[in-house]
Amino acid sequence: MQRSTAGEYSVLMSVYAKENPDFLRQSMQSIYDQTVPTNDFVLVCDGLLTVELDKVIEEMQEKFGKRLRVLRQGENRGLGASLGLGVKKCKNELIARMDADDVAREDRIEKQLEMFKNGDFDVVGSNIVEYDEGMKEIFGVRSVPEGDEDIKEYAKRRNPINHMSVCYRKSKVIEAGNYQDMPGFEDYYLWVRMMRRKCKFYNVQSSLVKVRGGTSMMKRRGGKNYSSWMRKFEKELKKMGFISFMEYCGNVVVRALSSAVPLSVRNGLYRRILRRRA
Repeated sequence: MQRSTAGEYSVLMSVYAKENPDFLRQSMQSIYDQTVPTNDFVLVCDGLLTVELDKVIEEMQEKFGKRLRVLRQGENRGLGASLGLGVKKCKNELIARMDADDVAREDRIEKQLEMFKNGDFDVVGSNIVEYDEGMKEIFGVRSVPEGDEDIKEYAKRRNPINHMSVCYRKSKVIEAGNYQDMPGFEDYYLWVRMMRRKCKFYNVQSSLVKVRGGTSMMKRRGGKNYSSWMRKFEKELKKMGFISFMEYCGNVVVRALSSAVPLSVRNGLYRRILRRRA
């Protein structure tokens, strides 16, 4: 596809020491290759990075030039705090989120900008394709509801927006309180608060981002820490009045069972029930 002139949108990415340098390079390159390039790329370094990661950032600084702004934090503060800082530093009203190990389709931003132009939306996400870490085997497709009403109803049970695919309005994110401390659910918590402020959501019904998922992702969705974070998050939704007591009980039971089963079983559940094959 032919590249156009730079668009007035920002890209927001957070990176920390455990990221894979090759994955970071591929992710940033996919942003560089967009059919509508960005004029503002904010990269938040969450704590000190490795020499290898810093080399990748130096390479990309040469490509992007002044469009790439690197914000360095002296200590690891977590994803929510890093993205909260990044949102404030983005210079454009429209912000595209990108994870440091995923790959955006070259027309991702073009498709999402069309939705902001043609519709009265505050948050625009998309479906995603999940691969193994080497991006050779497809794990599945995470499809999410398209329209605003369906998205908000779905949010009572599961996260209705694929975070790594999302574009949103900076002003609306800040009005809703920006990213806050909610480990494992920073983005989901933000969507719910934006919904309560009548923000309008939309999901493009094609997969605009290739995501590294598979076994490593399943590991993060199990164990005592995840269970604790999950209960805290669901309690907050109930406290806010976003879900009922019965919905709270159902969500906790389903998520607790999923996180407690062996990794192989959890993998199977996601493959057969919660994801569709590509």
